[in-house]
Amino acid sequence: MDTYYNRPEVSNSDLTALYKYLYPDFISYDPEVAFKFGNLIDYMITEPQKVNYFTRMIEGYPDPFFPEDFKRAEEMKKSAKNDAQVNQLLQLSTFQKVFVGDVNLKYGNIDFSLRMRCKYDMFMNILGWGADIKSTAATTMNQFIDACYHFDYDRSRVVYMLLSGSEKDMIIGISKKNYQVFKIPIVRGDAFWNSGMEKLTDIAFKYWMLFENFNKAA
Repeated sequence: MDTYYNRPEVSNSDLTALYKYLYPDFISYDPEVAFKFGNLIDYMITEPQKVNYFTRMIEGYPDPFFPEDFKRAEEMKKSAKNDAQVNQLLQLSTFQKVFVGDVNLKYGNIDFSLRMRCKYDMFMNILGWGADIKSTAATTMNQFIDACYHFDYDRSRVVYMLLSGSEKDMIIGISKKNYQVFKIPIVRGDAFWNSGMEKLTDIAFKYWMLFENFNKAA
């Protein structure tokens, strides 16, 4: 297992876990299956050494993928690399780059801070910003944008941008249905950023009150 996941800092996934606990709702997919397939795409594109093409297995998982799922992932990888902009960014990127730092936020009149971590799928040191790769069931750009808001990808990108100090970001979506590639550029202060910041401030404050602040007071 990647030692990154054993680090003590708060991750965006920790915030998501708290959100799902506080606001349970119906999930129409198996999150473990979705996470595993997402890792397969990430590994194929950014860490191919973790993919065994003979056994259809990836590092960290004991079971092979079904042939049709593995083939779908290969087609998605091909689509990403055939996209001129994505391919150029990949060539400029450092993969799986980790950032750790204090995220300082304000909830009403209360200033608070969380020590957080993140790991970029791809980060362009020369450009000073990065991107995240997402597999998606969306078949159109509008569907993908809606999915990004629904799954709080706007919040996660704000976390990453705050930790890296970047002014820009991008979400790259690859459709599992028609293999289209969707790109959402993000700039600090735009609608996507503002939505993510609002979500982050709310759930991060709840996390701080429940865990960080409580632990300090104990």
